[in-house]
Formats: sequence, C-alpha cells, structure tokens
Amino acid sequence: MCRVVLRRAAGFTYLAVLFAVAIMGAVLAATAVVWHTMDQRDKEQELLFIGHEFRSAIASYHQRTPGGDGQFPKKLDELLEDKRQPALVRHLRKVYVDPFTGRAEWGLIPGPGGTIAGVHSLSDRTPIKSGNFAALDTGFAGAAMVSDWKFAYVPPSAAAAK
Repeated sequence: MCRVVLRRAAGFTYLAVLFAVAIMGAVLAATAVVWHTMDQRDKEQELLFIGHEFRSAIASYHQRTPGGDGQFPKKLDELLEDKRQPALVRHLRKVYVDPFTGRAEWGLIPGPGGTIAGVHSLSDRTPIKSGNFAALDTGFAGAAMVSDWKFAYVPPSAAAAK
C-alpha cells in the first residue's frame, strides 16, 4: 500500500512540474511581446531623432550656400564636409545608421537637379506611433510603413508657393 501512495504522489509532482513549465512558457512569451513592442518604440524614437538631424543638416547646407542661391547636396557625404566654404563646415556629424535596417543606407528624397532634399528609412515595418507628432512631422500620422516617414527640407520660399 505504501508503494501505491508513492506512485500517486510522484504522478502529482510530475503534473505540477508540467503546469509550472507551461506557466513559465506563457509568461516568457508575454514578456517577449512586451520587449518587442518596447524595442520598436525605441527604434521609432531614434528614427525621429535621426530624421530631424538629417533635415536640419540639409536645411543648414541649403541656407549656407555661397551666393545665397540655395543648393541641396548631391550626396549625403557633402553634409559631413561642405567643400563649398573656405573653412571646414560640418552640417552633420556622421551619416547615421537606420535603426530599423542597421545600415547607413537611406532612401533619398530627390531635390531639384538630381540633389537630395531629404531621407527616409528603407524599412517596411508598420509603425506603432500613429499620431501626436511634432509640427514638422504631422504628415506622418496614419502612415502604413516606417518608410512613409519622409524627412525632407522644404525651403520657406517653396513652402509659401504651395
């Protein structure tokens, strides 16, 4: 009789361990979903920061054109070292890495004459942030993909003409 009781106890212990493993798996899965969401939100914030840096650098390049005719850069590297000036001018510290793709490769928004007016991510991920953007980024609301967030500089004269 003592052996029968021990077998039943061992069976209950085995079931308890199985339930514990199943519960731990469910908790880990929920944690992974939360972590993934937090990671995406962080990447979106980083992309917004980097996009603003590119937009500001292109604006600086455009506004500091010698002669005041307002040129856009032909390559992103021109933002790192503006050779149009007699002294070294850096409009951008470095060509940033896209937080979604992990590469320093960007989609380019064409400007007049084969120049660059802005950048956008090459990621096809759906953004979590869909509203409450800064004034310059209000066009991002409701975007289907992160690549729809286009960081372009529009000169005041062109914006007034629209």
